[in-house]
Amino acid sequence: MADYYTHFSCALDVGSPEKAARALDLHARLRAEDEASGHPEHGGFALALQDGPGTSVLWFHDDSQGDVEGLIAFVLRLASEIDLTGLWGFSYALTCSRPRLEAFGGGAHVIDLGARKSIGWVSTHEWLAAALDGADFDAVEAPVQ
Repeated sequence: MADYYTHFSCALDVGSPEKAARALDLHARLRAEDEASGHPEHGGFALALQDGPGTSVLWFHDDSQGDVEGLIAFVLRLASEIDLTGLWGFSYALTCSRPRLEAFGGGAHVIDLGARKSIGWVSTHEWLAAALDGADFDAVEAPVQ
């Protein structure tokens, strides 16, 4: 039996230590709400201050099994709560505890924080399939949501 994992580790500078503290509070509040409702939406990742107290940089990482959609939902909510703007993105890896065909890969997401939406993503599986299917290698682009 093989175990499948999603891993990521990324940082987001929210601009001030005060906003970083608000982000930690929001994360704790949403996780408590998710636990109480039995419907986890904002879990599947750990959140810490990258350089300890007094920093404005948040560090998101999986805590053994990452949830890409949960991270996106949280960052979009955070952008709304503390008025973040600009583009932010992260990449992730798909791994497996045993050698399995098509069990390894990954992808990346780009989020427009000001517009509060995901603006693009790429999956290595989809990119590779398109490239091998005879598509013009230079023309293979990330699909836009």
